[in-house]
Parts: sequence; structure tokens; C-alpha cells
Amino acid sequence: MLGRVLAAFLLLGLVAAPAQAQQDTPEKSIVEIAQGNDSFSTLVQALKAADLVGALQGEGPFTVFAPTNAAFEKLPDGQLEALLKPENKEQLQAILQYHVVSGSAPASAVTGMSEAETLQGQMVQIQAGDDGVQLMGQNSAMVTSTDVMASNGVIHVIDTVLLP
Repeated sequence: MLGRVLAAFLLLGLVAAPAQAQQDTPEKSIVEIAQGNDSFSTLVQALKAADLVGALQGEGPFTVFAPTNAAFEKLPDGQLEALLKPENKEQLQAILQYHVVSGSAPASAVTGMSEAETLQGQMVQIQAGDDGVQLMGQNSAMVTSTDVMASNGVIHVIDTVLLP
């Protein structure tokens, strides 16, 4: 009798485990998370202007270092408006792709990296220290929030738009 009860609990555990794993899997893509967060409205606008929404809704996985609206406000006067113009689409694409790394790298992995190849093709330098994680290209950005998990990767929030 005890054996049957134990077997029933084990079977229940095997059936319930996949259901629990499915609940832990994020349902929203990177783009859907960005679209649902007012702090990323400028990023979403830029992704649309660069025709990159579809790419970041893809299967991935991707690691996105996502600049907030405040990060975009740090750009020199007029630069964002200029980048959003159709004639500057390729430049905008390059900048946005410089914020994306192939593969899903949670904060625990990022802190162990010294650099990562971006979808733009160049390397972004990574420096982890007591002050946090800093990304460096032509300029630098600090990671302000980590591990926003998406169905197709992970988002780390940064305070400055990185320039390749």
C-alpha cells in the first residue's frame, strides 16, 4: 500500500514538474516587454524606425542591453531626431544592433565576460566591478537593472545609448 502511495506521489511529481516549468517560462518576447514598459518607448520607436521589431520578436535567443528613455535623452540635441529619419535608417540599425548579443546571457554570465560580439559585428567591452557592470564602445554605459527574462532572451537595462 505504501509503495502505491509513494509511486502515485512520484508520478504526480513527474506530471506537475513540466507544468511548473511552463509557468516559469516568460510568455512575452523582448519587444513585447519593451512595448509594455513606458521607460522603453523611445527604444520601441527607434526599433520601428529601423525595421528591427520583427528581428527581436524572433526566436533568438538574444541578450539586449536596452537603453531607457533617459538614456536616449543624453544624446546630443537633435541626434535622436536625425537618426529616426528614413535616410539614416542604416546608421540607426547599426547603433541598435550594437546593443544586442546573440544568445541568452544572464547577469551571472555577463559579469564573467570581458567582451561580447554584438549583432552589429563589433565587440562591446564589458567591465564588472564594485560599482556594477559597465559596457564600453565609443562611449560607456552602466547596467542599471538585470535579468528581465523574455521568451526569446534576456534584457539588461542600461543608462546610456552605446555608440559603436
